[in-house]
Parts: sequence; structure tokens; C-alpha cells
Amino acid sequence: MHTVTASEPPAATPTHCPYCALQCGMRVAPDATVSGREDFPVNRGALCGKGQSAAEVLSSRVRLTGPLVRSATTGRLEPAGWDEALDTIAAALDRARTAHGPDANAVFGGGGLTNEKAYALGKFARTVLRTSQIDYNGRFCMSSAAAAGQLAFGLDRGLPFPLEDIPRTGCVLLVGSNPAETMPPALRYLTELKANGGTLIVVDPRRTRTAELADLHLAPRPGTDLALALGMLHLVVAQGRTDEAYIRERTSGWEGARAAAMAHWPEYVERVTGVPVPRLREAVDLFAGAGEAMVLTARGPEQQAKGTDTVSAWINLALATGRPGRPHSGYGCLTGQGNGQGGREHGQKADQLPGYRKLADPAARAHVAGVWGVAPESLPGPGRSAYELLDALGGDIRALLLMGSNPVVSAPRAAHVEQRLRSLDFLAVADVVLSETAELADVVLPVTQWAEETGTVTNLEGRVLLRRRALTPPDGVRSDLEVLRELAARLAPDLEKGFPADPEEVFGELRRASAGGPADYAGISYERLAEGDGVFWPCPDPDGPGTPRLFLDRFAHEDGRARFVPVTHRPAAEEPDAEYPVHLTTGRVVAQYQSGAQTRRVDELNRAAPGPFVELHPRLAARLGVAEGEDVAVVSRRGRAVAPARLTPGIRPDTVFMPFHWPGPGRANTLTNPALDPTSRMPEFKVCAVRVERV
Repeated sequence: MHTVTASEPPAATPTHCPYCALQCGMRVAPDATVSGREDFPVNRGALCGKGQSAAEVLSSRVRLTGPLVRSATTGRLEPAGWDEALDTIAAALDRARTAHGPDANAVFGGGGLTNEKAYALGKFARTVLRTSQIDYNGRFCMSSAAAAGQLAFGLDRGLPFPLEDIPRTGCVLLVGSNPAETMPPALRYLTELKANGGTLIVVDPRRTRTAELADLHLAPRPGTDLALALGMLHLVVAQGRTDEAYIRERTSGWEGARAAAMAHWPEYVERVTGVPVPRLREAVDLFAGAGEAMVLTARGPEQQAKGTDTVSAWINLALATGRPGRPHSGYGCLTGQGNGQGGREHGQKADQLPGYRKLADPAARAHVAGVWGVAPESLPGPGRSAYELLDALGGDIRALLLMGSNPVVSAPRAAHVEQRLRSLDFLAVADVVLSETAELADVVLPVTQWAEETGTVTNLEGRVLLRRRALTPPDGVRSDLEVLRELAARLAPDLEKGFPADPEEVFGELRRASAGGPADYAGISYERLAEGDGVFWPCPDPDGPGTPRLFLDRFAHEDGRARFVPVTHRPAAEEPDAEYPVHLTTGRVVAQYQSGAQTRRVDELNRAAPGPFVELHPRLAARLGVAEGEDVAVVSRRGRAVAPARLTPGIRPDTVFMPFHWPGPGRANTLTNPALDPTSRMPEFKVCAVRVERV
């Protein structure tokens, strides 16, 4: 046995990054020094700047270290004890429930919460508060891809194959994704693809750092990805490049999808998208001509009011050419948030129960209610989606418990959402930092973060990982699980035992609740996760290997076939006109993350990305008389944002781009359109009509 001598430093703890859905492996030393883990297959030691500086947010200089309660005398948030803060929250939630019924209370979660927290939050809403009003910010991430995946394959898992398969394919068609900035360690999979002789097609209205790597870059008008996919499928059919045997043996619904695609002839698609017919044909040659190929989508096609149909069109292209369910081929979605996959599998989404079960399914209700020890009929039905919930605040929703989200910055039509938050009778926020949303709260609870707690997350591959506690949190900070236990004790003492603070105990219950469901974690344990590089769900058997590659034998529909979904192009919810003649699209930059609540507190990251900007083409800038660095105003029907101009020929002249990480005058989501996809309820973040003005 090895013993540690006085001269040896304490061992670093193997864990995972708190940011994007790669969940890169890292080690955290006792002095909070972070290093990449070369033994973890996803990142192989690489970390982006956010990961390298992640420990900075652990500092008491930037994070919350004690509860805050708004003073009735001064109107300010002032330090308070934990009992006072929890008693205040419980009294307010009880008051709202008594006066207006259980749905007067709402719960809003986050895609960065661990599986245990997401599970406990959904259980708390439905058993303690008895409210149907629960959703989370993951609705803004990849809900359209999830809906399309369910329709086509009968199952939603971001990537149905490991990342390691990407360099082994012949062609990757990457739609609306910029991993060079959103998840830099993943870029190596694309560079390895090219080194192996494969080709890369990137679809993006901007010539991003990822698009610079592409063999072919297609730059459609924002909101026209659906027409582009249909145009490519039209050419595949017209050129006789469909896989007829695959379509016959493994799919259904082809006739309707083919007929819909044939109405989108190349010249029409060129008029709609701005992509020239020769480049459309070149894309089809590269994709259909490859022996193995993948379609990967991200927020570009998904964050649209027709996002589900748009992703369905790209899946139809993959199915027509025989890709899904074959080695080194298929369709996948690049999930964004750290636990975006696991966060929607275990019950914090409005219509779902743990294990990716449907809340409206009587058998699912009976199974989960049995695990929870409550009557199935006591569980409320599906509630509002994320934006609809936020829009209802101050109306029939009187009190809100919010964990791990910052909708003041991240929600569409953000100024309106901020007003709705202010109109509540009561707002409680549990967070690591005093975010812009927490600043509006009546009570703020300081909670532990990634390196200070143990829990599981599920990365974009469906790989369940154990994120270990490496450091002791400051005095005065508690975990979200402790918060829910204490609130349950105050609001429903008979249910208190159902809310343990030990994450391993919570995970044990999650395993039972998910057993037999689409996302089956029953065979996964902390012990098993601690011994390896994670386990891919579904994994029903403790002795089974998990499922790194889905659909090799059959799809998840009852008949084992994938389904084509007939779709037709339609305009964006808001197209440019004489008053608002320019498209706005939004996204991220490499040095900031999501609403920026944490990364904006890191000096190194702020030096790299100090504030918002408006990216515009030099031709548009010349028409406006705007020079590099001058402030411009971007105005939509919902508001006005002001930020410095950044000129680049890498964006379409009819389009401007703004990153959405900042609050204040440069808040991009002041402008965005909350028009919702009818299936996924995803807001249309990626396209709206604006005008640009000199300031």
C-alpha cells in the first residue's frame, strides 16, 4: 500500500468542468489549481479558457457566502441567517398556495444542475408544492432537436454515438454550430476528421472560426435552414442518391417526406436562402458521395419558431441516404449546457418525469408515484413551457423558486421577462453568485458549486459521469439538495424523508424511478462511475455495458423503424421589412458562457471578451456611416440595445450578430423574439427583424 509522506503534496481530485456539455475531465488540487485529465477520452487533457479558469468563481471574492433577505425597511438585500431565509421562503410559498391554489407557485430550474438536483427539484414541485408550473432553461437549449429526435427515432439522446466516431466518418454536415468558440476541445474531432481524409460542410450565416476550417461553407439567410435541407434532399432524390434498401427495411413515411422535398427545387431554394445552386449541388456531392456521413445540428436550426421541423428536415436527409443506425454515420445534436442532456431526463421539464417518461402517461405516473410513495392521481399534469411560465409571472403565478438560471439575461424579450419577475409577490433564487436575476429576489440562497459537491451529470454523448467534490465550501453555503430538504420539512413534514441531502442516496432513488424508462439509469451506480470514464445510458443492468451506440439494430419506435416527418419551409415568425430591414442572429463567444453570470466574474475571461458588440458587414457599416468600434443601436419591436460595431466580411450584409452574455444596454435578448415552436416551445432566438442606427 502506498502511503503519503510529508513531502508529497495532497492528491488532486479527478472531476469534470462546470461549463459546456463536453464535461471535460479535469483535476482540482487542494489549492484550487485546475489541470486537464489526459486519461479522459472526451477532452484528452485539453481545456478551454473557461475550464482553465473555472476555479476563479470558487473565490469568496466573487461568490455568495451567506443568505440575503430583502429588508422591509430599506428595500435592500441584507445578510440573514439560514433559518430566517428558509422560513421566509416557506411562508411565502405557503401563502401563495393557500390564497391562490398550488399553481400559484412555480419552479424554474437550469441545465447546469446535476442529475440529482434536477430530479429532486421536479419531485419537490410535484409532491411538496403540488404545482404543475415547473420548467427550466434547457428549454432554450436543444428542445427542438429533442422533439425531432423523438419523432424520428422514438428517443432523444444528443449524440447517439461517442464523439470518437466523428473523425472516422467520411463527411460531417455541421449545421448552425461553432464548436471552435462554444466547446473548443471538441474542435480536434473535426481537425482529425480532415486529417483522416474526411470532409466538413458548415452551414452558418457567419464565417465563424469553425467555418474557416470547412471544405465548404454555406451561408444561408437566418431562418432559412429548413429550405436548405429540403433543397439538398430534393437533389438527392433527383440524382438517384437515396438508399432505397435502407428506406424500405428501416424506415416508414418516406413517400410524404419525398413529396414535400420535391416541392423545393434548387432555384427556389437559392431565392429563399441566398445559397447559389452550384454550392447546393457541391454540398450534396460531398455528403451523398461519402460512404459514411453524419449530420450534426446545434442552436442555429433549433432556436427557431420552426426549429422542430427544421431539425426534422436534416434528419430526413440523413435517413434518405441511409445514415442513422450505421457505424460512423447518423444524426446527432451538439448539446450546449453542462447537463443539458441529463437535466431534461429526470423531471424538471414541464411534461416529463424521471427516466424521460411522459407526465401524461398513466403507466409512467404510476411507476414514479410508487417510487415517491404518493398516489398517482396526486401528481399534477403538464404545465407551461419555460417562456410561457416566465410570461405568466405576476399573473396567476404569484411566487417563484428559481435555481441555477439567470433569465434576466438569457430569456427572449428579456426586458419583458424582467418586468414579470419584478411583478411577483415573491421571488427566491438559489445560486452561486448574485446574478442579475438574484438581484431582484426577496431571498437569495448561496449554494455549493461543482468543485464543492458530488453529483452526476450526463454529457452530450449520453455518458453519465461522476463529478466529485474536491474542495470544502465556505461556511454559510449549503447545497441545493439541503435547501430542498429544509423547505420540504417546513412545507410538507410528512414528505421530508423523501428529500435526502446525500447525492448518492438521491441517485439511488433516481435509478429506481428511471428503471424501465427511455433514459434508464438503473444499472449505473456511483461505485461504477468512480471506476471508469462514465456509462452511456440506457443501462438497465448493473452488469451490462451501457449503450455507447444507439439504433444499430432497431430504432426506439415500437415497430423498430425510424420515421420520416414531412415538412415544408415557411418564413421566420418575423421577417425584415421597411421599418426593420436587417436580420439579427445571436450566439456565444469563446471567453464567456451562457448568461455570463459566472464567467463575467473572471478577470482573465473579461480581458478576452470585455463586453457586447454588434458584428456587421463593411457594406452595411458604410451605408450607416459607422466605423469600427463606434457605438451602434440595434432596435427591434421589443427594445433597443447599444454596443460597439465590429466590422467583418465574414457575415452576410443583410445580417448582424450579437453575443448574449451581457446585461445592461448591450443585452442582446432585449431584442429577441419569443415566438415559440408549436412542438418544442423553443423561442426564436436565432432570427428576428431589426434596424441598425448610429448612436
